[in-house]
This record gives sequence, structure tokens and C-alpha cells, in this order.
Amino acid sequence: MTRRRPRLRPTLRLRLTLLNGVLLIGAGAILLLLAWLLVGDALRPTEQLQPGTLVELTDGRTIDARQWQEQLVQAHSRELLAKGLVALLAISIVGVAGAYAVAGRALRPLHQVTSTARRLGEATLDQRIRYSGADDEVAELAGTFDAMLDRIGGAFEAQKRFVANASHELRTPLAVMRTEIDVTMADDEADVAEYRRMATVVRDASERANNLVDALLVLARSEAQAGRRLARKAPTDLAAGASSALSAMRVEATRLKLQVDTTLEPAPVVGDPGLLERLAGNLVENAIRYNHLHGRLWVRTGSDPEQAWLVVGNTGFEVEQVDVPGLFEAFRRGGRERTGARGSGLGLSIVRAVCDAHGGTVSAVAQSGGGLEVTVTLPAADTTPVVAASAVVGG
Repeated sequence: MTRRRPRLRPTLRLRLTLLNGVLLIGAGAILLLLAWLLVGDALRPTEQLQPGTLVELTDGRTIDARQWQEQLVQAHSRELLAKGLVALLAISIVGVAGAYAVAGRALRPLHQVTSTARRLGEATLDQRIRYSGADDEVAELAGTFDAMLDRIGGAFEAQKRFVANASHELRTPLAVMRTEIDVTMADDEADVAEYRRMATVVRDASERANNLVDALLVLARSEAQAGRRLARKAPTDLAAGASSALSAMRVEATRLKLQVDTTLEPAPVVGDPGLLERLAGNLVENAIRYNHLHGRLWVRTGSDPEQAWLVVGNTGFEVEQVDVPGLFEAFRRGGRERTGARGSGLGLSIVRAVCDAHGGTVSAVAQSGGGLEVTVTLPAADTTPVVAASAVVGG
């Protein structure tokens, strides 16, 4: 078998070198031509002499001035052309070699980007280029690449943390069910009451696991539509969703003797009604669940020609403002891991994902006396077209 010869690649370094060489040779050729013309014009003094003027040379010969001039111009032109071509060739070789070396040095960070990208993997996401050269476009590219790696590393760590927390949350109710079943089945004297107690514990654990799975599905559905066109868009009102959420949690609010203040003005939007209803339900549920006895809960909705908003606030435990962004991460509460705590820990994560899917924003402000106020802002209905779901079956 014949060995294939390596093909010369038109790399960026080679193209920059060729471009520099062409420009250098072209500029040298123009200068050489200009010098040749100037020398030829400068060596024509006989135009000011009378015709028939003779010139006596050092060797004693006498020659016509115009003939002597032609010989002088030809000799010096040939000498200038020969020396100029030699100089142009030398300058071109040195210039092309220098351009090749300078281009290689300038493009070295690009090779570092390539080699770093080839080495990247799960165990090498901490590698960076850390370019320390001049503050030019290459430095900007290297810095952008390092920043991209930082974002990828953060997202990868968040994904691993999410998977670990989700696994832990799912494993806890399953372990509770298995333990209860094993203990009850091993007791030969267990009666109907004991089996009923075991069934109640298993039912509660299975309900917790089912709620977690539902929350994960809603979160995945919301994040899948973030930044894209929603699969379903229909007119809905944030005020109606907030009212339904308050009605569903009325028993719990009464048990805690909460003071509920509502200002539910129309807040028409266009989006997925199911996701928007879940958004309002999660906010109201969190505001009640993490409140205290005789606390306060306030819910406000409203709109203007550009946007609609939903505000849900509550009293409760104190939250540092620096910990507020962590509340919108999955399985976190107050900047701390919330696995094993009450609830699935996905409420505000779902709120954030639903807002992203609808092109809106969500923000939260920690209250001075404890509690949190969350504000959801979505594009108003007048600025969002209604898209009816449809399916086309090909023939």
C-alpha cells in the first residue's frame, strides 16, 4: 500500500504569510520601478546642449554627447535593475520568513484554544488558556473561550448537583416504604392496625415521590421551552391563576391564621395556561408553607400596555439578600441544600423556568423583618400573538 503524502493545508498562518509576502514583493517592485524611472530621467543632461556637442572622455576618446548619454543610461539602468532585484529577493525572503514567525507567534493562543478544546472532558473542565499577551483580538478570543469554559463548568456542576439531589429525594421515600414494609412483614404478631399504619406511611411516601416526579416533569417541560416558541399559547389572566391558588391553599392559610391581602386587578397575558397556573400556585404555596403563625400574605396583580405582573409576598424566616439567587436553584433553600426538607425544593426553579419560557423575568427581595417578596413580570397580552396548536399529517 502506498503511503499518502500529507496535503498542504491552507492554514491561517500560511495565508497571512502569503499575503504579507505578496504585499512586500509588490511594494518592493513598485519602488524598484520608480527608482529605475527616476535614474533614467536624471541621467539625461544633454537635452540642454546644442546638437552635435562632443564629450571628451578620460581615455582620450571624443564621442557625441547624446550617444554618451544613452550608453550611461543603459549601464546604470542595468546595474540598478540587477542590484535592485537581488535586494528585492533578499528582502522578500527575510520578510516572508519574518511574517511566518510573527504570524505563528500571534496565532499561538489559537493553537492553545484548539489543544485545550481537544483535551476537555469531564475531568479536565478546570483547564484554561489564561492568555497573558497583548490586549488584542487574540486576547479577547482567549478570554471569551475561558469565560465560556467557566459557564460550561458551572452548568456541568449544577447538573451533577441536580442529579444527585433528585436521586436523594427519590431515594428517601423509596427507602421509607421499603423499611416500613420489611419491618411490618417481619413482625409475626402484626395486626390489622399495624398494617394500616404501614399502609398510611407507604401512601404518604409514594405521594411525596409522585409529587417530586410531577415537579421534575414540569421543570423539564418549562426549561425545554425556555427561549423558544411555546408549544401552546392561549389568553389567560394572572389574576385568575392567583385566585385559584389562594382558594386551593385556603385551608392551610386558615390553619396558620394568616392575614391575606389581595389586590387582584386584571393581568392578561398569552401563554401556556397550565404552566402559568403552576407558576402562581408555586408562589402562593411557598408563601404559605414558609410562613409563621399569625403571619401575613399579600398577592397583587396588574398590567399596563407593555407588561403584566404578579407579586406574592409573605412574612416568615429571615433570608439574606445574597442568598436570594440560590432560592431559584433546584433543591435549595436560603442558599442551602434542601434535600430531605419539607417540599420538593423545585417550586421557585419551576417559576424561573416558566418565566424564561414566556419571555418574562422574576425577581425576589428579602424583607427586613423576615420573608420574601417575589415579582413576576411577563409581556402583556397585547404584545404577544396567540398561536393555536396544530398538527399536519403528511400524505
